Amino acid sequence: MDNQLNDNSQSSSFDCQMMQRCLQLASRASGHTSPNPLVGSVVVQAGNIVGEGFHPGAGKPHAEVFALQAAGEQAKGATIYVNLEPCNHYGRTPPCTEALIAAQVAKVVVGMVDPNPLVSGKGIERLRDRGIEVIVGVEEEACRQLNEAFIHRILHQRPFGILKYAMTLDGKIATSTGHSAWVTTPASRHLVHQLRSACDAIIIGGNTVRRDNPQLTTHGTSDRNPLRVVMSRNLDLPEDCQLWHIDQAATIVFTETNNNSQLRNQLEAKGVEVVSLTALTPQSVMKHLYDRELSSILWECGGILAAQAIADGAVQKIMAFIAPKIIGGQAAPSPVGNLGLIKMTDALKLENIKLQTIDSDILIEGYLNIEK
Repeated sequence: MDNQLNDNSQSSSFDCQMMQRCLQLASRASGHTSPNPLVGSVVVQAGNIVGEGFHPGAGKPHAEVFALQAAGEQAKGATIYVNLEPCNHYGRTPPCTEALIAAQVAKVVVGMVDPNPLVSGKGIERLRDRGIEVIVGVEEEACRQLNEAFIHRILHQRPFGILKYAMTLDGKIATSTGHSAWVTTPASRHLVHQLRSACDAIIIGGNTVRRDNPQLTTHGTSDRNPLRVVMSRNLDLPEDCQLWHIDQAATIVFTETNNNSQLRNQLEAKGVEVVSLTALTPQSVMKHLYDRELSSILWECGGILAAQAIADGAVQKIMAFIAPKIIGGQAAPSPVGNLGLIKMTDALKLENIKLQTIDSDILIEGYLNIEK
């Protein structure tokens, strides 16, 4: 980040508190804003909050506009907080910088510079050119964490992939018979349902459909369900399963060209979308989902597809739920299949590790530094 733009040396504990409030507000629209970021804003006059707002979704006003509307005349001479740099260009909505200038705010506190080249630094410069004080970089790490999917999408032109799995202490995701209900505690499963609500789509393979017949919904923890995605090269899927009932959530099946036209017709008659690709790979599916303006993708697949997704650079983050149970057995499946690594020194290492206990389970989160 440009050091001239990023100067939080004048920030205070109050600034940090207000920025955390922005993040809380922004999170209210979790799962609803793609391809836009999550943004919240707070207007403060004489140490008191006089207006708040958040961006509810693409094409709708930005957070600053809602906060300024709530503040009314009290926005004049006020300080406004926002977790992402205000835009300075015409997109689906007018530039927020002009709304801030028109409201005659005195100071703008920004969590992070927008990585979007259309914005990056230009909004800050525009405000400073009009004599408005701007502080940048308050609670920046938390701001970047909240919008990690948006940032990745902008910088790499592909969605942000999260591989989630639950395994026993000896690294098994099911027994040798394929039975997997349930590896972890209800509390862990509830957290997964919340995670689903924040993601734009969930991807599984044909094996998971045949073995588990999953719903892939948020099970009532949210008012929305993500898009459900099935990857099946040969389209050898059951004629009836929960994923084909689209009253709760839409389903897309990706396959390769000219496979199982009979099932394809049956699925399409039920309202399931079937997309044929010349070569079905995690990378090609992620490209398609990027073109559909999706940002965050949750991989809940088995080990074979998980390995392919990692090798294809379609996974950036790992969320591994570990239960204090032991199954044993060489035939019991593991969460990640063959990656072709033959030395321990070749092992993929996670960065920025976080540990969390959930009842008797442990959640390990980390990032893979792999780009294809």
